Amino acid sequence: MPGSYDAVVVGAGPNGLTAAARLATAGRSVLVLEAAPTIGGGARTAELVAEGFRNDVCSAVHPLAVSSPAFAQLGLDGHGLRWLHPPVALAHPLPGGDAVALHQSLAVTIDGLGPDGPAYDRLVGPHLRAWPRLISDVLGPAFHVPDAPLAFGRFGLASLPPASFAARRFGPRGRALLAGVAAHSLLPLTAPLTTAAILLLAVIGHDAGWPVAAGGSQAISDALAAVIEAHGGQIRTGERVTSLDRLPPAATVLLDVTPRQLLQMSGARLSRWHRRSYARFGYGPGSCKVDYVLSEPIPWAAEACRGAGTVHVGGSFEEIAAAEAETCAGRHPERPYVLVGQPSLCDPSRAPAGSHVAWAYCHTPNGSPVDATGQIEAQIERFAPGWRDVVVGRFARTAAGFEAYNPNNVGGNIAGGDMSLARMLFRPRVSLHPYRTPIPGVYLCSASTPPGGGVHGMCGWHAAASVLRDTDAGKGRFRA
Repeated sequence: MPGSYDAVVVGAGPNGLTAAARLATAGRSVLVLEAAPTIGGGARTAELVAEGFRNDVCSAVHPLAVSSPAFAQLGLDGHGLRWLHPPVALAHPLPGGDAVALHQSLAVTIDGLGPDGPAYDRLVGPHLRAWPRLISDVLGPAFHVPDAPLAFGRFGLASLPPASFAARRFGPRGRALLAGVAAHSLLPLTAPLTTAAILLLAVIGHDAGWPVAAGGSQAISDALAAVIEAHGGQIRTGERVTSLDRLPPAATVLLDVTPRQLLQMSGARLSRWHRRSYARFGYGPGSCKVDYVLSEPIPWAAEACRGAGTVHVGGSFEEIAAAEAETCAGRHPERPYVLVGQPSLCDPSRAPAGSHVAWAYCHTPNGSPVDATGQIEAQIERFAPGWRDVVVGRFARTAAGFEAYNPNNVGGNIAGGDMSLARMLFRPRVSLHPYRTPIPGVYLCSASTPPGGGVHGMCGWHAAASVLRDTDAGKGRFRA
């Protein structure tokens, strides 16, 4: 490929695109190379089940994206990105037709929790009130000088305990709500740092909601691409990179890949010690996902679930904790924790008039080829009897299938790697400069770097900041 660039970005997922957008807006010449025929990585939308029905391939609900400082500074709303909010952010059905819900209003959520309301306010309220000063620190590199040190310190200390500890102050309803949110961590609920998932996702839910992107998650990727191209950057799809030696001339390379792909691309450029350090990077559980076309919305027994964009299905705290422990131990639970999304409730563009789309997924052992559709649908049936009657079509993808679709989903892990305490502190290896690799001019910008998984672009944002710090800002060019 002819030409020379200030930066070549390999991978057009949300982080690669964000890194490229930040560099392009800083006046750097940027080329993005993507192996797939479409950009987006974990933020793609396609007609998976039937023509005219738009299903999100991977990520689908975006509390982190709507709150992302990177996306805000890049002005994605000026490039066609719109957020749509369902009537209820999150619902968690309980036996007997009851449900507990997380509303964007903290007061409404507290009121719905009844006796558990005051405990929830004590857990979430202080961090919500500090959130405007806190978000950049929480979504920052693991080791940095915080903008709000006291608030960040309080958040960090509150995040460290396991969810099982945080739930001790709650009754069954509050415990169930916490379990469903904590299970987003892809860790056993007895593991340290699982309370961080509760605080992060609950606080963001009250601050900005749990919206969907109008038209599908692809809109996020398309908006990032529009920023890049508006500032002279180039994007090429269908160009798989297997070796750093095959890249066009560039002063700097940013890789939106996991350490596994870095090792494959680097050849002899990494020492044996550095290869071992990246090879030790672990990957958490995978996911099995089913996308649906429906003749009508899912007939949940609980009213709150009928208006919820996201539904956490799994019953009590104890049931969800047991299911996640089984999965993390390498087994397939008979009653898995299931996440359900209902985007067409607030976005009619996803399906023809009178029809709907939905999705559901559960966690599975890493690399599992098992299709868990039966277990997923049985769990939904517990709380929406007869719902299979509204299913017109379905498309299932196993954990192994997710990796085949996107090599960054190693073993079907959609979080870019293990989310344990040690791995979040030292991600992707023990280093105070997690985005730089030992190869001069080569950086990692994927979800395998801080702050980790989720569609927020902050990994790419911080990697690009590292690149800019390592350049001669006065000349606007990269140092040799």
